[in-house]
Amino acid sequence: MDVERIVNGSYGELWENGEHQQNVNAVTAEVTIDKADVRLSGDRWLHKKVIGLSGTGTITGFKVTSAMIQRHAWAQGARGVPTKTELITKLDDPEAYGAERIRLKNVSFDKIILANFKPNELVTEEIPFTFTGYELLDPIEEA
Repeated sequence: MDVERIVNGSYGELWENGEHQQNVNAVTAEVTIDKADVRLSGDRWLHKKVIGLSGTGTITGFKVTSAMIQRHAWAQGARGVPTKTELITKLDDPEAYGAERIRLKNVSFDKIILANFKPNELVTEEIPFTFTGYELLDPIEEA
């Protein structure tokens, strides 16, 4: 294995609805596979049947503007409708075999941070989200 081909996370980027998010410094997104136990007669093994999928993630970044609060103003009123958005992650280390882009569909943020600060510290925000569906737009493949 050529260790220079290991992807460096410093080259990660995020777009929300086509807008580059420059203040982001960490993103995670994962799909959890939900399984049910299946017992068969005459078999000692506990089998598993996939019954569902769920997508969760977190965006971490520096607070630069009030954009996140403004985008989710629907939460202020009891009759508001939650906002759905689309995220695209990109890893593009120039030493890797290529760039990887993944589109996360139907993204819904789980909380809105209104205030979070301490003296002598940069203000960061960690925002969890859920999503339903993804698309691998550009895979990294060995040349």
